[in-house]
Parts: sequence; structure tokens; C-alpha cells
Amino acid sequence: MVNLTKPIVSAVLLSLLSACAVTSADTATRPAKAIPEQSDRSTINQLVKGDFDRMADVEIRENSESLRLLMLKLYKRNPHELHKSTSDVAEKMVNWVFNGEAQHHYKFQAINNLQGTEALFLAFNAEYTGDRVLPFIVGLQTMLLKAHGGKTDFYFNDNIDPQHIYNVARNIEIAAWKLANARDATGKLYLLSNEISETERNLSFEREFGKMIGRTDLFAVGLAEKSQRLISRVIQNLATALFLPF
Repeated sequence: MVNLTKPIVSAVLLSLLSACAVTSADTATRPAKAIPEQSDRSTINQLVKGDFDRMADVEIRENSESLRLLMLKLYKRNPHELHKSTSDVAEKMVNWVFNGEAQHHYKFQAINNLQGTEALFLAFNAEYTGDRVLPFIVGLQTMLLKAHGGKTDFYFNDNIDPQHIYNVARNIEIAAWKLANARDATGKLYLLSNEISETERNLSFEREFGKMIGRTDLFAVGLAEKSQRLISRVIQNLATALFLPF
């Protein structure tokens, strides 16, 4: 029997790396991003990692980097939200959230220690008066981590459920739709993101979410093929869609 694992691994890894490429016009002035590389590639750690473990490392790391970028962009577009949390610059706030996990474990008193979908709901709660960017990004990051078993480094003995990865991709779609469409009682968007006007067309948020969804879906398909598991696909209207559990 022909072993299809290697071709699948190569195809999925190539697609994951392609999803990491910077192609949008609005980022043309940014330095070219290097191909993701394992920092421990020459160490003994690599002896207990398979191809899919390395792909999992790349996928969650790149998705976390996308969320870091989205958080920074949201604060730039919504500076009043940043001022609800701190008087520091946006970059310092973002670094504290993503680099301080060992201290705060993504539990912040300002959002009642909420994580996952509960934090996402808070971001669009009409009665909430705090920083909406924080629960939105923390909700997505902790949801992503939960789908990966709470880990960011993977080995042979780890077992990631492809259904969980597929579900989190759908949840990212729903969160992106809410960001672009959810409004308060006066019709004002809770958070500004994409902008289309007579003088400007900025779809960079949409593109970054697209990269995340693409990476996550491709990894889910690759995992399902490797483990011979079926993924239960769900089709929902984004306007009324519910976050999927896992």
C-alpha cells in the first residue's frame, strides 16, 4: 500500500507556510517575513517530534503572531479602548498580554478572568464599558490554545483532535464577522477594523483573519487524513451562528 503521509505532510506544510506570507498591498512596506523555523531544530527535542508535531508548532505559533498583530492594529484603530486599560503605548500593552503568559495565564481581572467564547461575548456586550480589544483577543487566543490541548509545543505522544481544530477555525470566522458587524444601540460599531471609503480601502483585518482560518483549516484536514478521523463539517449563517464547542 502506498504511504500517503509524507505527501500530505509536505502539502499541508507548504500551504501553512504560504498562509504566513505577506501579500497585501497595505503591508508592502513591512520587512519580508522569514519562513517559520524551529528554534530547537538541532536539539534533542527534535528526536521526539514528528512531522505533524512540527506543523502544529508552526500553526499555533503563526496564529498567535496573527492575533498579536490584530491586537496592535485594533488598538491603533481604537485608541480609546487602549486608554481604558493603560496609559502606555499599544506595543507595550500587546507585549504584556502575549509575553507575560507565565505570570497572568491569560486571566485578567479587568475582564473577570474570562476566556474563550465567554470573553468574546463580553467584547460585544452592550453593558460592558471596559476595553473591548482585550477580551476579543484574549478570547481568541485562549480558544486557540484550548483546541490544541493547552499546549504550544508538541511531541509524538500528543494527540490533537482534528475536529477541535476545525471547530476553532469556524469560531474564528464567527468572531471576525462579529468584529466587522456588531453594533451598539445607536448603530455604531463596537470596534473599528476594516475601512472602505471613497479615499481609503483597508481590508487588512479581513486578510489576517483569512490567513488564520486558512492555516487552521489546512492543519485540521492534514490531521484528519493522518489519523483517519472524519471531521463533522458545519455550515452556519454567520449572522446567527453559534460558537462551536470543543
